[in-house]
Amino acid sequence: MFIGRETELKFLEDKYHEKKAQLIVLYGRRRVGKTETLREFCKGKPHIFFSCTQSTDKVQLAKFSKQVLRENIPAKQYISEFADWEKAFRALLELPYGDKKKLVVIDEFPYMCKGNRSVPSILQNLWDTVFKESSVMLILCGSAMSFIEKELLAEKNPLYGRATGIYKMKKMGFYDSARFFPNYSEEEKILAYAVLGGIPHYLNQFSPDLSVAENIKRNILTKGAVLYSEVDFLLHQELRETPIYNSIIEAVALGNTKLNDISQKSLVEDTSKTSVYLKNLMELGIVEREFSVNAGTKEKANANRGLYRLTDNFFRFWYAFGFANFSQLEDGDVEGVYEYLVEPALHEFASLSFEDVCKEFVRELQKKNALPFRYAKMGRWMGKTTVRDPEAKSGVRMAETEIDLLAVDREAKEYLVGECKFKRNPFSYSEYLDTRAKLAPLKEKAKFYYALFSESGFDEKIKAEAERLEELYLYDLKEIVNLKK
Repeated sequence: MFIGRETELKFLEDKYHEKKAQLIVLYGRRRVGKTETLREFCKGKPHIFFSCTQSTDKVQLAKFSKQVLRENIPAKQYISEFADWEKAFRALLELPYGDKKKLVVIDEFPYMCKGNRSVPSILQNLWDTVFKESSVMLILCGSAMSFIEKELLAEKNPLYGRATGIYKMKKMGFYDSARFFPNYSEEEKILAYAVLGGIPHYLNQFSPDLSVAENIKRNILTKGAVLYSEVDFLLHQELRETPIYNSIIEAVALGNTKLNDISQKSLVEDTSKTSVYLKNLMELGIVEREFSVNAGTKEKANANRGLYRLTDNFFRFWYAFGFANFSQLEDGDVEGVYEYLVEPALHEFASLSFEDVCKEFVRELQKKNALPFRYAKMGRWMGKTTVRDPEAKSGVRMAETEIDLLAVDREAKEYLVGECKFKRNPFSYSEYLDTRAKLAPLKEKAKFYYALFSESGFDEKIKAEAERLEELYLYDLKEIVNLKK
């Protein structure tokens, strides 16, 4: 059963039904579900779906020719293979699809280009001379994001300015991911998302009929399972120097977020080299560089500022529990690794993903106009605040602090301050006061609203406060998880 991707499918359908010709570039990291989405889009439409392979140009052309000629075009009577790519692409105009668009999908298009560097130029010439005035919808799809952004779409490259649509597919959000497990409890849906993230290929490996614990043991920690070797397979396919990348990703997964800390933990002594490795991982959609929501352009340009975190939940899980205990897993000690290492830490591990779910919840509330104001930006806030310190002369000192979620309006006059607690105990009144105390560095004249998100509800004192204060909003796990039901 195909789940989610309604936005992507609507985008493609709208383009398909426009009268003019379409040249669409759809790309994204591996496993994000591009091919499955395109196949779903093609259902019920006459089309050609060609999947490129890592083969020689001659073999690629022969395979493409065979697929095009299978469509019963006039040229089929005279030839068994096209002499070159120009003739092969031009033949698409002869597809016998009546008054429907001549829909052609070329999956993993970068493989075709690597086999023959002139392919983009050939397509550019055909687009400029015949395709753009015809009833053609050509979709170029690929996973090599750096190649597509720098070699295909960048200025001075043949297809620059020709695309009628460019769509970068990203991982699914929590609400679509949770649809893979309709019978899970609210807590189990959060845990499954924390382990697998929003990558459809990973979500499909879990059985919705098994518990999260049993799925982790069978489908991640057991040698021979698809996800057991997934990270190693992907890194070897995309990168060289995999031992170095392994040590860097492991350092980030274990909580080292600053460039210098990552460099020291991974034993890459030169931070400039570490920065290059991290940049490559960011291009693959595995790592992101996070700044405080109020960070300016100058701060973001500083290579030594910002915090690094893994954007891929499964990578984070694997490096925290699989890679770190690989020898034991190779020996088949699945039950031991789960019982003594995974299970005691899994709930706390999921707390970071819970913050992401809460951010998505707030984005959905904005779409429903269910917030006290419309925010212009939202993210984590990192700054300094005053804390009591008996040893300091003044009795206080400045300390680094964070706010899980801060949404700010365009003029910085209204703030929504969010704190997320994924723990077994109710959100306490003292924790609420701590959240309020973090705001001292922010504008005094601004209007503040507070949103508290809790897995285990709230103590009675907070509930009473929420009844008294209009600016205090409480959201429990059931409301958060079931928002879109």
